[in-house]
Amino acid sequence: MKRVLITGMSGTGKSTAVAAMGEMGYRAVDTDTDEWSEWIRPAPGEWDWVWREDRISELLAAASDQDLFVAGCKSNQGKFRSRFEHVVLLSAPTAVILDRLENRTTNNYGKSTADLDRIIRDIGTVEPLLRSVCDLEINTSRFSPRAVADRLHRLVND
Repeated sequence: MKRVLITGMSGTGKSTAVAAMGEMGYRAVDTDTDEWSEWIRPAPGEWDWVWREDRISELLAAASDQDLFVAGCKSNQGKFRSRFEHVVLLSAPTAVILDRLENRTTNNYGKSTADLDRIIRDIGTVEPLLRSVCDLEINTSRFSPRAVADRLHRLVND
């Protein structure tokens, strides 16, 4: 069994990609839910949406003969890097991300000015860190969701 982390900034297509992998018959988990993530206060007046480490540990330790795709971008995901065979960074130009966030209906993150300011800041600071540890980067503005899923499928089957 191979474990693949699909990561990237909001609006790059992580949820779409992991849903496609689930439709292809893979075990697929989107960690942007209360089941897998939680809000913590790292400092007074600050909030951070992080993985529930006990649940992610159990997920990655569970025996299975199916490959596992996990989607998310959390500040504590680096603790789990060694437990993934592949880390795939989904990226897109900032203008494309902002357009996707403005038009998406699946969640409200990215709708407020504060969210947008953080996303733009994270593109400049967090995305380069993700790029430095990924095995593959896919610019989702250049590929259809199906083509992204096909590349992920090939990653675990080549």
